Amino acid sequence: MPARLTRLFLGFFDSERASGVILIACTLASLLLANVLIGPAWIEFWHAKLPLDIAGVISVNYTLEHWINDGLMTVFFLLIGLEIERELYVGELSNLRNASLPIVAAIGGMLTPVLIHFLLNQGTPTQPGIAIPMATDIAFALGALSLLGRRVPVSLKIFLTALAIIDDLGAIAVIGIFYSKDFSLPFLLASLAVFAGLLVLNRLGVRRLAFYLIPGVLMWYLMGKSGIHATITGVLLAFAIPFAGGAEGSPSARLQHFLHRPVAFLIMPLFTLANTGIVLTGDWARGLFSSNGLGIYLGLVLGKPLGIALFSLAAVKARLSRLPVDLSWKHVLGGGFLGGIGFTMSIFITLLAFADPVITQASKIAILLASLTAGVVGIVILARQPMSVTEE
Repeated sequence: MPARLTRLFLGFFDSERASGVILIACTLASLLLANVLIGPAWIEFWHAKLPLDIAGVISVNYTLEHWINDGLMTVFFLLIGLEIERELYVGELSNLRNASLPIVAAIGGMLTPVLIHFLLNQGTPTQPGIAIPMATDIAFALGALSLLGRRVPVSLKIFLTALAIIDDLGAIAVIGIFYSKDFSLPFLLASLAVFAGLLVLNRLGVRRLAFYLIPGVLMWYLMGKSGIHATITGVLLAFAIPFAGGAEGSPSARLQHFLHRPVAFLIMPLFTLANTGIVLTGDWARGLFSSNGLGIYLGLVLGKPLGIALFSLAAVKARLSRLPVDLSWKHVLGGGFLGGIGFTMSIFITLLAFADPVITQASKIAILLASLTAGVVGIVILARQPMSVTEE
């Protein structure tokens, strides 16, 4: 029988798939505004300065785009952290037998695209983009999956969601380790001291969210000053907030429920609008056929599905994992192509990897085209599968 879907998982799946449809509309709107209706003014709008000073303790002078990418995206990572925590403690990843397949698949889906990009860009100025094709966009992947309705087995929804969450965890680790700039140990230690204080509050049984969220803002500021990307704070904060066994009334569950809609319908659309305003010049295709563009495109379109499918097959053949009874290998392959929808996380890593706007724009174009290709191929493969299958 298909694995049972928990209420919290259903809420997460519904919000993410609905968000995927909105993100498509935002991408099209942003491209239209940047290339037809407004032009460069659309790009300049997001680069407007918005300084903030809180009692002289927290003082930043960010652009609107920076506030979205470093500030609001921290809330996105907070939600991802809460979902990772739930999956590890009471979800699919809490049972090693159930978790092994998406874990192995996610590892294959990260390593193979990275290898493809590395082979094409080793020793070049675009080598820092090696991690761009390793990421899966949960919202877009689940949004594409939802288009197939009842034709999709329940186990595939769970498999793809768990895989994307592990994928995001890997991307978060890579961001924290490899994309740090101007590292400052004192600021990092200060940020970790705040985190340690929050863990103490957790152990003391403090359950009011304000006692975690307000210090979390200070931790975010200190983490940003340390040179490690400030969004990592969101994940750390998620694991400091009391989980209480996953009970519906726990601070973790309440916050996760609250964040679903703001993240899906406000934060992610704003990130999309701010980062997909790509002005297409006459030679835009040159960037796509560069070593970096090909590394991103081939990594997402070929590396992702091949890595996911082959690593899954190897795990099942080695009896480390089992294929759910309602899945076929074609389902796994189709889900692997949906895993090639990089979008949000790939664009996010692009912004950290490159300072050159030309390379950044070319990378975004490659990400958009690769995500579109992978999504269409994945939907076509899954649409051709019967509604009920037995294990092959």
